[in-house]
Amino acid sequence: MDPIFVFGHRNPDTDSVVAAMSYAALRNALGDQEYVAARLGHLNDETAFLLEKFGFKPPMLLQTVRTQVRDLDYDRPPLLGAAVPVSHAWEILRENENLSAIPVTDEGGHLYGMITAGSIAESDMDSVQHPQVTDVPIFNLLSALEGRVINDAEDVFDQISGEVIIALPTAGNVLKGMKPGSIVICGQQPDVVEQALQLHASCIILCQSDLAEKYRDMHSETCMIATPCDAYRAARMLYQAIPVSRITQAKGLVYFHLTDYIDDVRDTVLQSRYRSYPILDEEEKVVGTLSRYHLIRPRRKRVVLVDHNETAQSVPGLEQAEIMEIIDHHRLADVQTGNPVFMRNEPVGSTTTIIATMYQERGLMPSEKLAGLMAAAVLSDTVMFKSPTCTPRDRRIAERLARIAGIDLDELGREIFSASVSTDKTVEELLNTDFKEFHIAGHDLGIGQITCLDAEKVLGRLPELLPAMQKMKDAHHYDMQLLMLTDVLREGTELIFLGDEDVVRMAFSARDIKDHHVFLPKVVSRKKQIVPALALLWG
Repeated sequence: MDPIFVFGHRNPDTDSVVAAMSYAALRNALGDQEYVAARLGHLNDETAFLLEKFGFKPPMLLQTVRTQVRDLDYDRPPLLGAAVPVSHAWEILRENENLSAIPVTDEGGHLYGMITAGSIAESDMDSVQHPQVTDVPIFNLLSALEGRVINDAEDVFDQISGEVIIALPTAGNVLKGMKPGSIVICGQQPDVVEQALQLHASCIILCQSDLAEKYRDMHSETCMIATPCDAYRAARMLYQAIPVSRITQAKGLVYFHLTDYIDDVRDTVLQSRYRSYPILDEEEKVVGTLSRYHLIRPRRKRVVLVDHNETAQSVPGLEQAEIMEIIDHHRLADVQTGNPVFMRNEPVGSTTTIIATMYQERGLMPSEKLAGLMAAAVLSDTVMFKSPTCTPRDRRIAERLARIAGIDLDELGREIFSASVSTDKTVEELLNTDFKEFHIAGHDLGIGQITCLDAEKVLGRLPELLPAMQKMKDAHHYDMQLLMLTDVLREGTELIFLGDEDVVRMAFSARDIKDHHVFLPKVVSRKKQIVPALALLWG
């Protein structure tokens, strides 16, 4: 069973990352299925510091949940080496009637070509018009004929080539006109054998004959093989002893990788006429084959959304995934599901608070280090309990987690916001810190938020920030772009903005606006204070 991915929103903050990690740990502890925590972007300074502090590795970076070839129930046929005889390929195709083609690989498992029943039949028909073989490995020939070399093996060739002559017991000289190096198939015909030896045949195949003992250990340049097959079958099997590489389609192949997206695969398949396509892994080795019917009902990736329920904030390709659960503390947005899902949305200050509550409900206790990380996430998202989104439950949960971890919340809070932002980061990195897009009453805007102990340090880079914000605003066609510098000590936010100044003035009752920024006292929450104020203004 494929794992279920748990992840928060894009440009993740600490709560988003920790909520994914703690919920995946909870579900794995319950033994339900395999849950894998993921993130939708690079870690900010704060989150990276906390993960290192409590001894956790960052969750995997998930870039898309679009359906890929690896999500299909593709065929896994046996793979053929390029040197195996055609007869072996034919047997496999007969045993697996649902297979239209079999991949042929080199010694390293890499794709050499594809072989089909049609290519085998075409080769068989060519042998009727051109009764000749070239460089057939002796081991292939012995296997196909169920035969053995009867003369001195040291004197025979490793490969057999030549025009094929079936010396039937008829009147006259059956080998008249025979060229040196021919392959002679005969039965109980001593005269024919002697003549073939004199004419320097490359190989004599004795079918159902007791002449073999006569030529045992004979030194000759002619390879002599005894087989229980009759002459007709020996002739047919001779052509099927050639390596599959000789009749394999090796040029103009259309193949796919496990990482290819189904949308792209469909387009390619529609433009080609093949019935089967080889599939390669990351090392370019063949792992299976794909047919058109595999594309009808592909398996979708299964996901759990935490700390968001809005498509614009989620992973690319979400529409192709199967959403299993949503756990969030934001307003309901636009995520749609094809089936009923478990959803838990509560008006608390942190998604991690909800997940910690679920630990309690199931009678489980997180480990000391996970409890410490979860307490830090609650502190971060509630701005040390100063955010208007904070509830008494957030505080109670954080205090309980702190007791499990044996840590002091006040000290941890100061550490968090001291590490929340590095002033030596690029302006692009600063702008993308906890960045989210919003669509309100026909207005598109982007809002980033940096929570720190001293907003003045970041504000000092305003001459750099404004041009970068303008570039970002133009690129995404935002009506307005905001950057919140939330100062924990001052309990307010330096709001840097690009857009209509009157909107900022009316929405936040701001008076002292200068140079595209204004200080908003007691404003610390984007969700509870910034977005609702704009929504109210715009209707």
